[in-house]
Amino acid sequence: MTIKAIILDLDGVITDTAEYHYRGWKHLADDEGVPFDREANDALRGVSRRASLELLMGEAIARYSEEQIQELMARKNAYYVAMLDSITPADFLPGAWELLQEIKARGLKVAIGSASRNTMTVLTRLGIPDFFDGISDGYGVVRAKPAPDVFVYAAGLVGVPVAQCAVIEDAESGVEGALVAGMVAIGIGPEERVGKAHFRYDTTAQVNLEEILRE
Repeated sequence: MTIKAIILDLDGVITDTAEYHYRGWKHLADDEGVPFDREANDALRGVSRRASLELLMGEAIARYSEEQIQELMARKNAYYVAMLDSITPADFLPGAWELLQEIKARGLKVAIGSASRNTMTVLTRLGIPDFFDGISDGYGVVRAKPAPDVFVYAAGLVGVPVAQCAVIEDAESGVEGALVAGMVAIGIGPEERVGKAHFRYDTTAQVNLEEILRE
């Protein structure tokens, strides 16, 4: 079936705020005396804030009340948001802006499908919040990836059936969500992380729309 909409994850596809997420979680882990390093951070890619906290804290999470858990998530987010002030339009990943323009030039709908509740902040810092036909983020759905909800909601926003949507994702959980949704999955990253996608490219700059759309 013909692809009529492209849904893109934000972090790791259009821009890379992964370092800010790492620093935010590292700061929180240091606050709480929990071991955390870059290898552990890899498990948080594409995961919701609460699930990330649970992974970071491990069994220690049981010592915290729900109120304390909410405070921990808010504190990490505050660390992260403070760092977002440094993002500018210069922070597009290589090839990302060109890919967005090509999607539009081909007459396709374009949407964001991100678990982040800071999506609008990042898009605003990049100067492109009005570029998209739909923005599906952490405020629009309850279940985070690998649930397909954020992508299904994005499809609804742009008025395109799920079977005619393709998703560009850099996280294993995002690829899984796209496949569950019945969409074409385009993975950005290594085989071991996004190899289940229908198409895989090492970087955003290598995404070949011609190849994808002729399938």
